[in-house]
Amino acid sequence: MAERAGIETSVAIGDAVKAADADVIAAYPITPQTHIVEHLAELVANGELDAEYIPVESEHSAMSACLGSAAAGARTFTASAGQGIELMHEVLYVASAMRLPIVMAVTNRAVSSPLSVWGDHSDVMSCRDVGWIQVFVENGQEAVDHTICAFRIAEDNNVLLPVMVNLDGFHLSHVIEPITVPDREEVEKYLPPNSYPLPLNPDKPVAMGDFAPPFIFTEAKWAQEMNIRKSYDHIIKAWQEFGEQFGRHYHPVEHYRTEGATTLLLTMGSFSETAMTAIDSMREKGEKVGLIRLRLWRPFPFEELRKALKGVDTLVVLDRAISVGGPGGPVASEVKAALYNQKDRPSVVSFVGGLGGRDVTREGFETIINRGREIAEKGSENEFEIHGVRE
Repeated sequence: MAERAGIETSVAIGDAVKAADADVIAAYPITPQTHIVEHLAELVANGELDAEYIPVESEHSAMSACLGSAAAGARTFTASAGQGIELMHEVLYVASAMRLPIVMAVTNRAVSSPLSVWGDHSDVMSCRDVGWIQVFVENGQEAVDHTICAFRIAEDNNVLLPVMVNLDGFHLSHVIEPITVPDREEVEKYLPPNSYPLPLNPDKPVAMGDFAPPFIFTEAKWAQEMNIRKSYDHIIKAWQEFGEQFGRHYHPVEHYRTEGATTLLLTMGSFSETAMTAIDSMREKGEKVGLIRLRLWRPFPFEELRKALKGVDTLVVLDRAISVGGPGGPVASEVKAALYNQKDRPSVVSFVGGLGGRDVTREGFETIINRGREIAEKGSENEFEIHGVRE
C-alpha cells in the first residue's frame, strides 16, 4: 500500500482502476473528468495496465462500448461529467436493465445553460432514475476506496448492476492531497476476478434487451426494481469487508456530532467537510446541532435515514441541484417522501446552494442552519430557499 504525499484525486482514481486490473476503458474527455481517463490512457500506453483503451467519438459511444465489453465479461470502467452524462443518458438505462457491471466515475458538473464547467449535482440528479447504484464521496481517499468497492459491488453475481461513484468537479477532482492507493496484490485479496455468469459467445449468438411488448415490460421493470433493492445488503457487506481489510469504514448514512442534536444538517459530497467546521463552531457555542451525510443515493437508505432522525426536531437539507418549477431540491423531496408516514418526524427545510461551483463557506452553513430553524418555527412563503442568491 503506497501513501502518496500529494496526488491529484483524478490521478489517484486512475491508479485505483489500475489496482483493480480493469480490462477495458472506454471514455470521451470532458471537463472536469478528463484527467482520470488521460492518466489511464498513459498507464495503458506505457504498459503499466494491461487493458484495452477505446478512444470513442462521444460519451454516447463510450457507454455503448462499455455495454459490449461488460456483456463479454470484461472488467469495464468509464468516466464522465455534466453534458457528457446527458449525452450518454439513454444508454445508462440499458446498462442497468441488462445488469451489466460497469463502473463509472462522475466528476459532478453543472448542466447548462448558461454553460458551466464548474461543479454541482445537476448532472447526477438527472440520472436519479436510470437504475444505477449511486455513491457520493467527500475526499480523494474516499474516491479511491469507492472506486475499488464499486468493482466488488457491481461484479457480485448477486448484484450485477452498474455503479456510479460521484465526486464533486474541481472541488474534489482537481484537489491534490495525501491519498493511500492500495497496490494490486492488496486489491486482489478484496476484489475477486470478474466472473460474469452470462458472457456473450460468438458461437452462441443471442438477442439481449430487444423489443418487449406491453405484456412483459412491466414485469421486466419490476424485476429490475427488486434486484436493486436486494443489492443493498451486498453493498453493506462489501463496505464492511473493505473496512476490515483496509481500516476505513463506510455507511449509507454517516453521522458527525449528532449526539443530543435537535437540529441536523444533511449534505452530500465534498461540501460535507466544510459543513463539519460549521457544526464544530456551533457546538462550541452550546448549540444542539449535528450533521448527517447521505453516502448511498441509490438504492435509497430509507431505514437508516429514519433511524438517524429519531428525536430530531428540524432537518435542514442542502441540495446542490434545483428541481426547476418543483418543490426545491431533489434530495429534500426524497427525504420528505421517506418520512411522510413516520410519526414524530422532523420538520424538513429545503435549501439549494453551491450551484455552478459557487462555494458555501463555514459561515454560510451556519446561516443555512439558523435560517432553517427559523423557517421550521415560523414558516416561509417559499417552498425552498436558495442560499447566496444575488437579487
